[in-house]
Amino acid sequence: MSNPGLVPITRLRISDPLSHLPASVFDHADSLEHLDLSGTGLSTLPDDFGRLKKLKVAFFSNCNFAVFPRQLASCPELEMVAFRGNHMSAIPEDSLPPRLRWLILTNNEIVALPESIGKCWRLQKCMLSGNRLTSLPDKMASCKKLGLLRLAANCLEQLPAWLFDLPELAFLSFAGNPCSTASALARERQAASFGLVEASWSDLDVQEMLGEGASGIISKGVWNRDNRSSHVAIKLFKGDVTSDGTPLDEMRACMTAGSHENLIDPLGKILNHPDRREGLVLQLIPPSYTTLGLPPSLQSCTRDCFPSSPSAGLTTTQSLRILCGIASAAAHLHNRGIAHGDLYAHNILFNEEGHALLGDLGAASVYGDHEQYNGHNRGKLERLEVLAFAHLIEDVWRLAPRPNFHEKELRVAMLLAALHRRCASPVGTERPHFAEIHRSLSEILLLDLDPDRQVGCVSCGGSGGGCLERTTAVMPTTTLKSAA
Repeated sequence: MSNPGLVPITRLRISDPLSHLPASVFDHADSLEHLDLSGTGLSTLPDDFGRLKKLKVAFFSNCNFAVFPRQLASCPELEMVAFRGNHMSAIPEDSLPPRLRWLILTNNEIVALPESIGKCWRLQKCMLSGNRLTSLPDKMASCKKLGLLRLAANCLEQLPAWLFDLPELAFLSFAGNPCSTASALARERQAASFGLVEASWSDLDVQEMLGEGASGIISKGVWNRDNRSSHVAIKLFKGDVTSDGTPLDEMRACMTAGSHENLIDPLGKILNHPDRREGLVLQLIPPSYTTLGLPPSLQSCTRDCFPSSPSAGLTTTQSLRILCGIASAAAHLHNRGIAHGDLYAHNILFNEEGHALLGDLGAASVYGDHEQYNGHNRGKLERLEVLAFAHLIEDVWRLAPRPNFHEKELRVAMLLAALHRRCASPVGTERPHFAEIHRSLSEILLLDLDPDRQVGCVSCGGSGGGCLERTTAVMPTTTLKSAA
């Protein structure tokens, strides 16, 4: 029992070195929901750890757990568990908490997952980058709610077929595996044809820091070359395995992607850094661009967050231009055999005109030249990412509050809702390709700009004004609310 004389707490963080779990932790057994013991060096848990009946989040990153502790399975409310960087090598059967939603096992030495992971029917986010996995258990196909899966920097020769049948999987990274590395190396050799040049560190003048992410630090700078100076962004990689993958794989994806009007363009590969750090010179984005969304929270898990009261919503035209631009960028990436892996609003910048830029290729995977992904399977990878785009349609529409619909906006909204329905299909093979999505959005945008224009039906993929009338007739107005 907890100590009745203590003030109940819901969050507890201990940073001092630990050889065992302090007994005082159980004084808060009736209230503790969030426990962070990262960096303490802890290697075991007591058998009665399940006394923490209300525990929802448990962090043990950078500790010394060689084996996943079975005691966590006795915590009835535990939803999020993190063991990043533990040199963990094994996960016993039936050791995962039954209500697990978010599992972080990045940068360990795990060679296999337990078959019992299939019992984690609530699992939505699974971070497995930087391990030694050669396969995934077939029982994992039962994790029907899985929306984000990180598999980068493992030893996977191929991706299991059932992966593409998961109805909610929208964010996948698998760079740095044998099933993608051959393609990445081949594309890297072609980088010169994409216009990427070498940038000597001595030619770069690094100025103030613009931001820091999991893979590196981005600073504003000046690139002096050929008797001229250019304002650029300079990204230096940290050199560690991140939850999304490795800096080397991100660099390969950037070089393979090349230039596109809706991508943050790579301009050069940094050479001769004094500390031998890898880096890229990138297009500097004007301050007129702002970020579309915020990263997921512990509560939203796989979905982005947005301000509860945005200062200014998006117009219909802005919304359509953002979506159209991102669809074009995604089509370009998949045409070059790249899955973005992190197609989120928080990785998108936009300006007042609605011009959008898709950035952050940290979770991108190059798959284009590997024989496994030619033909039918290649299309499955693209259609998996189309589900992420369906989420983006939802998010963008939510940012465009319209208390009073005009006839034109109602027609646009219904066409967009029909396109969203196709992109969000739980059956991957029923989703359209990005090129088709871009064509449909271009037509809807033209309708927004010219209300008298007749467009094709985005629900069936046909053409002609009659299709528009049929689409409008069969779609209830409640669909607009669900899309918002």
